[in-house]
Amino acid sequence: MVKKIDINLPDGTSSTSKKRCVYEQYVQPCLVELFATAMFVFVGCASVIGSVGIAGAVQPALAHGLALGVLIMVFGKISGGHFNPAVSLSVYLCGGMKLILLVPYVLAQISGGMIGAGLARAMYPADLYSASLGGAFQPMSSELAKCMLGEVMMTLIVTMVVCMGAVNSQTSTPGAAFCIGLIVSANIFAGGLTSGACMNPARAFGPAVVANHWSHHWIYWVGPLCGALLTVSFIRYFKLQISIKYYS
Repeated sequence: MVKKIDINLPDGTSSTSKKRCVYEQYVQPCLVELFATAMFVFVGCASVIGSVGIAGAVQPALAHGLALGVLIMVFGKISGGHFNPAVSLSVYLCGGMKLILLVPYVLAQISGGMIGAGLARAMYPADLYSASLGGAFQPMSSELAKCMLGEVMMTLIVTMVVCMGAVNSQTSTPGAAFCIGLIVSANIFAGGLTSGACMNPARAFGPAVVANHWSHHWIYWVGPLCGALLTVSFIRYFKLQISIKYYS
């Protein structure tokens, strides 16, 4: 029988504990972001595909908000529950996560978005999928400036709730997951008929790849990222970045 031996490192920790620490701090959060983003995008795309022919934004609004709130509640202690490149950017710039995790988080979220969109496509008949563009976003071509403004403002609100309600230890609340899910639903009710109320580049990119639908796709990157930057500017200008806590 082979006996496993721990090697003591100069700082007093064993090689096994060092590997576990690296996994828990860097690998595990990224895997959680990939998995949870895939589930979120799957639910989001499926809610849009399944609501073809149904007027209003009730079904997508409730599906996105409830799914996001539950996923943050379940996985937030591991990765922070971002599932959104715009959220990761704002949290990093506010001091809530390490730079070494920013790019891996974004890559994990984008990959998860494609997986989730692919699963939604596999679940629904081709006619429903085509009619709904696979849950991809379609802004009003004649009102691109208004769609952009909507994405900026709605993402600003979401990232503000995340940074002040979940990341800032001075203002954080136990109900942050509920608040974030609720504000996402509220934004979809408010802006769903203009830009689609994406607020999340990963949510837009996944179905765009799977459905090969790229009409004005840039709005769903530029708008949310600008909204995230405005949130950071607001927090820093009013000196609200007090007692920031790290999630990972």
